[in-house]
Amino acid sequence: MGLFGSLSERMSHIFSKLTNRGKLTELEVKESMREIKMALLEADVNYLVVKDFIKRVSEKAVGDAVLKSLTPGQQVVKIVNEELVELMKSPDQKLKVSPAPPTIIMMCGLQGAGKTTMTAKLGHLLKKSGKRPISVACDIYRPAAIEQLRVVSKDAGIAFFEKGTQNPVKTAKQAVEFATSQGYDTVIIDTAGRLHINEELMNELKAIKKEVNPTEILLTVDSMTGQDAVTVAEAFNNDLDVTGVILTKLDGDTRGGAALSIKAITNKPIKFCGIGEKIGDLEPFYPDRIASRILGMGDVLTLIDKAQEAVSEEEAKKLEKAFKENSFTFEDYLVQMENLKKMGNINDIIAMIPGLSMQNIQIDEKQLLHNKAIVQSMTVKERRNPDLIKASQKKRIAKGSGTTIQDINLLLKQFEQSKEMLKQFKNRKGISRLFGL
Repeated sequence: MGLFGSLSERMSHIFSKLTNRGKLTELEVKESMREIKMALLEADVNYLVVKDFIKRVSEKAVGDAVLKSLTPGQQVVKIVNEELVELMKSPDQKLKVSPAPPTIIMMCGLQGAGKTTMTAKLGHLLKKSGKRPISVACDIYRPAAIEQLRVVSKDAGIAFFEKGTQNPVKTAKQAVEFATSQGYDTVIIDTAGRLHINEELMNELKAIKKEVNPTEILLTVDSMTGQDAVTVAEAFNNDLDVTGVILTKLDGDTRGGAALSIKAITNKPIKFCGIGEKIGDLEPFYPDRIASRILGMGDVLTLIDKAQEAVSEEEAKKLEKAFKENSFTFEDYLVQMENLKKMGNINDIIAMIPGLSMQNIQIDEKQLLHNKAIVQSMTVKERRNPDLIKASQKKRIAKGSGTTIQDINLLLKQFEQSKEMLKQFKNRKGISRLFGL
């Protein structure tokens, strides 16, 4: 269903009722506000945050400028979108960089929130942007925490520093000295977590903070825990004065409570969000993009970012040529499927496409493997000219790919549909890059 599935669905339903009406009365707007309020509360958004949000939206939405406009429904949607962005926006959303290297990032959070993995993911993201990061193992209590950080740091392609189970404050200090002497410009310190916040843990974190004076103190919280995540953020913030939050598991069955409440309650920015299991599944948190996805409007900008990473310039030009010459073939189709796979979970990608995001389209990844086998069982001529595929060819292809004639008919139909869909996207600025148009 994609990010914030049920909340997006509810919002989309409320807005479709609003935008389908030519004129709106104040009563109709107030009824919609009640529905939005219930949707947000059910998504586990903090009650005070919801109350304040609905008050601000209502004040703007029942004014004459909105009710007497030609498109009052769309005006209300615009106001809700702007206020959602405002709820999550912060002037210091970007990661701070120390004027004198190294930049020191202290990671903290409860055990189980994904802090150790997030340390490596952040290192991987920073390395891609041209930084030289090193991870530091300062969790000496959890069995195998040091080894886990070593393994995920290797996956991320970043340097790793550890001094066994010696005092973490001493390890943090030595790591900063080592990084300075070896030219590492970013030090990411993985600290100990606990199942619950306690004084002993906080005292150790305060001691590390005092010793190394971090540029950023980033708190990792599990977005699936809803308002509990907000309570955890408040507690850490009171003791450590965190500079930002990383939300994990935003790809899961997240109701939206944490994302929509944390900044309002703690006044600390959400700086990054984890959107999957892979080492590259960490993104900067963009309030405008998240708001757009909550409202079922897709997320073109993130889609473009992913496309630019997955589709090489050469591939894009080849596909552009194929479309200009109207010669899009099954060979091109295979390339497109591979590009989509490189971009992540295909259903998450669909959820980012405006117009498709709320149609609840689900694509079975196994079916994509079958499709690949079918295409690979075709001759080169058949791939380049699907019109050649008649009944006898279908029998042969089905046998060669271990599929049925119905599977082949379905793929041929999908191929024609995808050609049509790509034609539609040809003029959509940005999305066209995904398809090389």
